[in-house]
Amino acid sequence: MTLQQLYGVLLAGGVVLLASIAAARTATRLGLPSLLLFLALGLLLGEDVLGIDFDNAQAAQTLGTAALAIILIEGGLSTRWSDLRRMLAPSALLATFGVAVSVVVTAAGAHLLLGMEWRLALLLGAIVSSTDAAAVFAVLRALPLPRRLAGIVEAESGFNDAPTVILVLVFSTTAGLPDPADVAGQVGYQLAVGAVVGLLVGRIGVAALRYVALPASGLYPLTTLGLGILAFAAAGAANASGFLAAYLAGIVLGNAVLPHRAATRSFAEGLAWLAQIGLFVMLGLLVDPSELGSAVVPALLAGLVLLLVARPLSVVACLAPFRVPLRDQAFISWAGLRGAVPIVLATFPIVAAVPGSGTLLNLVFVLVVVFTLVQGPTLPAVGRLLGVARADQPQEVDIESAPLDTVGAELLTVSVPPGSRLHGVEIFELRLPSPAVVTLVVREGRTFVPDGGTRLLQGDQALIVTTGATRTAVEDRLREVGRGGRLARWHTATSTSRNPRPPRPRPSSGEAGSRGPSGEADSRASSGEADFRASAGGAGSRAAADGAPSPPPDRTARSERPARPEAARRPVSDTARPGARPRGRGGE
Repeated sequence: MTLQQLYGVLLAGGVVLLASIAAARTATRLGLPSLLLFLALGLLLGEDVLGIDFDNAQAAQTLGTAALAIILIEGGLSTRWSDLRRMLAPSALLATFGVAVSVVVTAAGAHLLLGMEWRLALLLGAIVSSTDAAAVFAVLRALPLPRRLAGIVEAESGFNDAPTVILVLVFSTTAGLPDPADVAGQVGYQLAVGAVVGLLVGRIGVAALRYVALPASGLYPLTTLGLGILAFAAAGAANASGFLAAYLAGIVLGNAVLPHRAATRSFAEGLAWLAQIGLFVMLGLLVDPSELGSAVVPALLAGLVLLLVARPLSVVACLAPFRVPLRDQAFISWAGLRGAVPIVLATFPIVAAVPGSGTLLNLVFVLVVVFTLVQGPTLPAVGRLLGVARADQPQEVDIESAPLDTVGAELLTVSVPPGSRLHGVEIFELRLPSPAVVTLVVREGRTFVPDGGTRLLQGDQALIVTTGATRTAVEDRLREVGRGGRLARWHTATSTSRNPRPPRPRPSSGEAGSRGPSGEADSRASSGEADFRASAGGAGSRAAADGAPSPPPDRTARSERPARPEAARRPVSDTARPGARPRGRGGE
């Protein structure tokens, strides 16, 4: 390749990338899954329109598999183990036994309705039974769903790629119908070894990143991604499931306390978007639009069997033992979105030279496009109709951390999204574990140092300094308040919070030197406020030492809050507060 040819390739690639980003923005505004516009862009660039000829199924399979590995690593990094742990059993059952049910029912429907021979029908069932992680993550995380419900679907989409890939490979390389015992043995081996490899690589990576200081912060995201790819490749080399290994390694790395976790997630998210764009555009190039017309009716029939029969049966069979409500099961049945995974899997029979595999690719392509167009945009309406997506559903707060290695502390950034019950909560009502302290609030582009009575509002960002030992407890407490509001249960796993109560009215100048019960209470309140401001000032002083000016305290925050009733403004001694412990001087 000459230099001029390189310039031409890079120019075309840059234009396609920017066009894809614009398409993603347009799809978001229209409420459509972005994959549809990416596929359309690939079709537009193809041989029938702009003339780019690409029909290399082997290259599509190889590049598509690598792109799916990156997408699954990012999905693992963004999955919280605290949520996944509660849904592990139902989602794992959906990803294994549920896939088997979907394969058998879809294959039976294709055999009876379309006249497919059994091998091709089983291949079709295995290819379309996998839900797509990229499509599911993109759509569900924008909906106000309960975490348990969204977590089941997200975890299933991360886990079920592995069994379907195994089944497609078995059906593609075995002439005739394989022995069910052999299939079960291969699936069990690949899943078990893949899980062990993914967990082992993840744990080793966490230990290495904790105790080895890298010379630049930008190396941490690269190292994390490299560990995920290592898990994928190592499992594949052992003839095990690389997809499962990559996803589990991502979960282990994403839930560990590691330096520059926010930068790592941002880097992985951007790389996953790039992988999605390249994957869908490539798959759009692979398909010949002139051959899709004959696949429309078979694709609609097979898709209806999958959507209305196979998927609901698999969901009911897997979730009924866990007493999941019927409306949740109905939503999960509808939320089984397909995307790039089935189209990539459809290239496996082509590479293996299975008779009829070219027709199968066209059928799968049409099925994915049509039913993603049907299911994706209607998910919000279906959720509201079933009563599982509510506007008042509390949204998860977004918490990121940056290490403050020199002082053994960490800086948490808490965002208050629309719908979060952190809205309206006062700082002292957070009851953060000691010694965590809220040092700064960013509101509508301006910053101020809060006091104990400052209310958090929608759109605010709060900076919290805490120690590494209490960071997890602080995050747990913030999420409790974000879900349950100020009445969320108090965090009892650590010592009593040092966060001060709202400042009490100060005595007038004539009462400044008075001593007595009320004066003693005011003295304690003043001491507590000073302790709080000193902590905030310390964080600001460190920022100033780094060259960033310390923001001035907010003088308007107190006046912006609604006035309290007269009874609430009267000083109250600690012994008069229910459940309060006596306090010594200095707020201790």
